[in-house]
Amino acid sequence: MRRLPAPHDANPELGELVISEEQIRSRIAELGREISADYAGRPPLLVGVLKGAFVFMADLCRAVDLPVEADFMAVASYGSATRTSGVVRIVKDLDLDLTDRHVLLVEDIVDSGLTLSYLRRNLLAREPASLAVCSLLVRDADDQEELDLAYVGFRIPSGTFVVGYGLDVSERYRNLPFVCAYAASPPRFAS
Repeated sequence: MRRLPAPHDANPELGELVISEEQIRSRIAELGREISADYAGRPPLLVGVLKGAFVFMADLCRAVDLPVEADFMAVASYGSATRTSGVVRIVKDLDLDLTDRHVLLVEDIVDSGLTLSYLRRNLLAREPASLAVCSLLVRDADDQEELDLAYVGFRIPSGTFVVGYGLDVSERYRNLPFVCAYAASPPRFAS
């Protein structure tokens, strides 16, 4: 991994560069081509998971060469901490009906798979014609549930907490155009 270029070196909270802006741009273009080919003749409804996936989904939907539609939902499993609480709840539900729609769930990062498993069950109960998942990042972990992801941007090692490109810590750093390690001590999980 490379060090971040200035002026980010001056921020002690930001660590090693994990994925560059150029790598992200290139991979999203590839994902857009794959999704366009896979969904030819059946444009998908992109469902973004707020807040983390909004940057990724904005770029992804522009890379898909189909007349896609978009909707968003928000779930909570982290609070303001960096570890999952183990409980998932819907904070903002979808506006659109999923019945007989080809749904592509867009995630920012998949860790243990707990949130993804919950979302899959919830969305499948709404009877879509198909449901697939596209995640920008997947964290390698021993305790992951079976993920079954159709599209993956990048795999990152377990134990690295990352920020940037939509991912945050206490709502900060979502606007970074790259993904980097968070070097400061993460906020403690409130039990």
